[in-house]
Amino acid sequence: MIPIIGYADKLTVAPGDTIAFKVSSAGTEDYRASIVRLISGDPNPDSPGFQYADIPSDIDGAYPSRLQRVKLGSYVQVDMGKACTGLTSFTASAVVWPTTPQKPDQGVVARIGPKGGFALAIGPNGAEARLVLKGGKEAHVAVGKALRERRWARVWCSYDGDTGNLTVGQYQLQPEHDVDDEGISQAQVGVAEIDQGGPLYIASLDGKGSKTCFNGKIERPIIQKIALPSEYRIRPTLDQFELNILAAWDFSQNISGLEVKDTGELGLNGRLVNLPARAMTGSNWSGEEMNWKHRSEEYGAIHFHDDDIDDCRWETDFEFNLPDGIKSGVYAVRLRLGVDEDFVPFFVRPRRGERQADFCLVIPTFTYVIYANHARGNTTAGYLAKANDWGARPWTPDKYPDFGLSTYNFHSDGSGICHTTRLRPILNMRPNFVSIANSFAVSGLRHLPADLHIVQWLEGKGIDYDIVTDEDLDEEGASLLEGYSAVATTSHPEYHTLHSRQAFYDYAHKLGGRLLYLGGNGFYWRIARHKEMAGVYEIRRAEGGIRAWASDPGEYWNAFDGAYGGLWRRNGKPPQSIVGLGFTSQGLFQGSYYRRKPASYDNKYAWIFEGIDDEIIGDFGFSGGGAAGYELDRADSLLGTPANAVILASSEAHQEHFVLVHEEQLTHVDTVPRTAQPPGGRPEELIRADLIYFETPKGGAVFSAGSITFAGSLPWNDGQNNVSQMVENVIRGFLRSDEVDA
Repeated sequence: MIPIIGYADKLTVAPGDTIAFKVSSAGTEDYRASIVRLISGDPNPDSPGFQYADIPSDIDGAYPSRLQRVKLGSYVQVDMGKACTGLTSFTASAVVWPTTPQKPDQGVVARIGPKGGFALAIGPNGAEARLVLKGGKEAHVAVGKALRERRWARVWCSYDGDTGNLTVGQYQLQPEHDVDDEGISQAQVGVAEIDQGGPLYIASLDGKGSKTCFNGKIERPIIQKIALPSEYRIRPTLDQFELNILAAWDFSQNISGLEVKDTGELGLNGRLVNLPARAMTGSNWSGEEMNWKHRSEEYGAIHFHDDDIDDCRWETDFEFNLPDGIKSGVYAVRLRLGVDEDFVPFFVRPRRGERQADFCLVIPTFTYVIYANHARGNTTAGYLAKANDWGARPWTPDKYPDFGLSTYNFHSDGSGICHTTRLRPILNMRPNFVSIANSFAVSGLRHLPADLHIVQWLEGKGIDYDIVTDEDLDEEGASLLEGYSAVATTSHPEYHTLHSRQAFYDYAHKLGGRLLYLGGNGFYWRIARHKEMAGVYEIRRAEGGIRAWASDPGEYWNAFDGAYGGLWRRNGKPPQSIVGLGFTSQGLFQGSYYRRKPASYDNKYAWIFEGIDDEIIGDFGFSGGGAAGYELDRADSLLGTPANAVILASSEAHQEHFVLVHEEQLTHVDTVPRTAQPPGGRPEELIRADLIYFETPKGGAVFSAGSITFAGSLPWNDGQNNVSQMVENVIRGFLRSDEVDA
């Protein structure tokens, strides 16, 4: 158990806003809370170190410890009211596509408790009926044959109040040759107590956690007010389950919403809990239509998982009212319980319509949350030894999956995780968190702690900055950036909605903004925000791309907004069209260097290289030991690199573990054509990072580095190095109105 951990109800706030913090403390004594402004998050003793400034506030003080727990697992909850009052017979049925059929006690349709009720469940013995009898005894009847994994089957249970007969059955919708998995079972159980009050659950027995949650797809659950006639019990059809309906839930309706529609007369609509995956192909999917919006009746399934999460739903411990005049920056609540502590980050932006500086750093919170609780499988004894030596955080998602994993991981049933939420503790979004502990990774930081390299560097150079997030850009667009003389990304702005991506494009290409792209593999994947739940995002890993998992056929379109998921490149908006560079190669967390091109010595670009005589740029750094590493971007005119873009430097001497991204390859030897004359060149020719500069209309300009490890070189040698000098030249040049035209 992590001794003390917390999260906030928001990630981005402004002066005058209120942010609520939810804390779980395993101690018996009080814990203490205070506000800090984060400056550096690198625990490496050879780096600038972990730096923060204490910010006095009215939340400073002691708070009582209490343990707050997480209930993983998705389901539908339905308030049945008095719908079952007087019910003496019933039939419950559904079509299922189980993904862990051997797991016991998986609820399909259940309204059962100590005082009465019934449940249709599945487990190692196939479909199972449960019924509470008069006197409180519970009857169980199972088919006795396991359901097939990832095969559509109809399951049902039926109780006849006149005879006291309880029946359960199952059969495959598309029977397989020589597979014995169909059957019915029945027993005389006596008088039942059907109505127990309380909610009905779909995909859970009790709504109390992952233990009784269903894994797999469920389609069209139905409750009938009658027992299934005996003549129908061998292999009943859907028509026979449509008689005397009490409730029938149609998952093909309201796919983007949280409400699950009941098509019965009583309108017993349900509500999703922990957000299972919708827009999933159903048992009747023909394969003739890939977009669920065009044929929603073929997408009448929901994929439930016993480890889904949309919100921890913890109670608030305290709130922080941001005072007027608070400086924009990266902040955290510091929580202390004895020798243990946690830093819960949040980001303070200026008030809407105001600026505190001329330079703006955009924090990629979408990417942070997509990677939230990424279990890398690398929490080895060596990792923990390094964390201990450095005083880094020892709590990793590998060891503590309690809060749900990232979209780079798999659910317990082997399906890819396509939803993520910021409404939970995010273990890897902490200062002092080391992602990669390989000997060549140097500090091995990713995401927030890596991006604090930029913050620490800005502070050291005395460059005033504002902080905004891509969530802000999604809501306000380029108008939020308009007025800033220069705007920069951090090390890895990979994930974007349509609006956050468009905000960057409009700022640089329409409003005359000056943009620094200080990272790699940016603007790569398209995501969607849920319209009803703040802080919940969706990713469909469609078609190509470097993918942790692949979406199934027919499931490439987002449920949240109905848009085509996957790469922005597949949506006709490659990253080259914004920053001139796009993802081309990935390797281990190891860096190399850039070599300057002849164009970099042109007088027109002398201001970028002022004070730099070196031909080799960035053969050092706290991220992988070099400025060009891990994930690399290159220019490509066919994908949108502007004609006036100048390649100032390109990386070289990359290690053998670097490979070309999938979307660039046609065969094992040929790449996608780079000119109008196919085929393309050899894959190794495209393994490089380009460092480019180009001007845009209305006096705008873009400087792009094209490497994730680039920002880790900025603070090297206390910021006295050629990467630092070059970036400082560009920022200060962008802040001077006449520099770009010099």
